[in-house]
Amino acid sequence: MTFTDIQQKILHAPMLDFGQIFNNSIELFKKVWLQGLIMLLLTIAFAIPFVFIVYMPLILIGIADTVTNGNFETLAPIAMLFLIVAYLLFIFASMVVTFGLKAALYRIMRKKDSNDEGPDDYFYFLRKPYLGKTINLSLAYFGISLIAALLCFFPLIYVIVPLNLLIVIYAFNPDISTSDLIKASFELGNKKWLITFGLVIVAAILAQLVGMLMCGIGIFFTACFAYIPQYFIYKEVIGFDDNEMRFLGEEQDV
Repeated sequence: MTFTDIQQKILHAPMLDFGQIFNNSIELFKKVWLQGLIMLLLTIAFAIPFVFIVYMPLILIGIADTVTNGNFETLAPIAMLFLIVAYLLFIFASMVVTFGLKAALYRIMRKKDSNDEGPDDYFYFLRKPYLGKTINLSLAYFGISLIAALLCFFPLIYVIVPLNLLIVIYAFNPDISTSDLIKASFELGNKKWLITFGLVIVAAILAQLVGMLMCGIGIFFTACFAYIPQYFIYKEVIGFDDNEMRFLGEEQDV
């Protein structure tokens, strides 16, 4: 599907039914809760090594300060600079991994929704040929979020809708340019902002409530429910074509 096709579909988007999308999300959740759990565990697993990288300098600083009897002031600025750089790299690497895994989860949702029993590829967007674009989109995601947060925070409430839609649009149109993907996400976000925001908020709250009722640990099982409404919004407005199904078939052969 080309960028022009997506724009035309967004321009002529049908009215969406809140209740129908919510009910469909519940039905799909029954099929993908395990995949959502695996995605979350993979995200945590990727984060563990970076946590060690971030906190190791703090341990070394403490050891050095003890060895030098408190005369560590000359090396402290260098250590702090290293710590800041390591922390920023950790944040960005986590965003790239999370972005790629979420996009892959949407492709898995499509398989389950169409009753395709093919294998699940969680790393589809974290290797060639899409790793570079995943990094670029993650950087754009971070930059837009940061700018919105700096503008008195309220713009962040607005951009959170198109930014979440960006992931699902990328999942099914990975060959469209980065700038066009961002444009499409904001066009769809503007067109369906209120219903998308409402569905995401309700789904997130319900996922947390049900998760807390399951002794807290249940949040790991229910967290992915908050991502499902965006899939159905994309499905109802833009939909899927033969090329998209071809991509899913290629993914099975990887």
